[in-house]
Amino acid sequence: MAESLPAPAEFAVFDEDLDAAWTERYLRAPRLAVDTEAMGLIHGRDRLCLVQIADAEDRVACVRVGLGQTDAPNLKRLFEAAAVEKVFHFARFDVAALATGLGIAVQPLFCTKVGSRLGRTYTPRHGLKDLVFELVGVELDKGAQSSDWGRADQLTESQLSYAANDVRYLLPARARLEAMLRREGRWDLAQRCFACIPVIADLDRLRFNQTFEH
Repeated sequence: MAESLPAPAEFAVFDEDLDAAWTERYLRAPRLAVDTEAMGLIHGRDRLCLVQIADAEDRVACVRVGLGQTDAPNLKRLFEAAAVEKVFHFARFDVAALATGLGIAVQPLFCTKVGSRLGRTYTPRHGLKDLVFELVGVELDKGAQSSDWGRADQLTESQLSYAANDVRYLLPARARLEAMLRREGRWDLAQRCFACIPVIADLDRLRFNQTFEH
């Protein structure tokens, strides 16, 4: 069992959108870690429920997305800001979820799963738990991964802790991956892959499969 991790330096939970103060704070960061939780994996059927954000100072915010909510102006401003890189693990899903749920077109971005597949070719283990354990030395508890994220104001302490920890270690993992990709001569290839992710996410949202197959 994973050991209990220390609490974030700052932690806040918001309903429907970030407030102005946290938005301005995050806009000053060169990059942010981002994750989402949804009711399932099918865009358009399974709604977006939670958005988590962390900066390099370990300041974490969770935004609970309301039932029927279709926009979040501060999140949109932040996630579309050209000066702030958004770091995800398996960005393909999160980018599609944010576009479907809140009309947000995320750019620019870094995907630690893609970076891992390009850099950590010595292992088939590219899940977040394995990645963070090897590169950051932190063991994540994934026990709350498959749970009911749609109950908004009734989210448990365990769920919020899980959600926070899933973003807190993405930035140091990203730094290690960049160093590895540059060392192996794959940094430019990784950046081109990241630039393709919004297009792939749009194809997922429109239910296109095997688009590039023969």
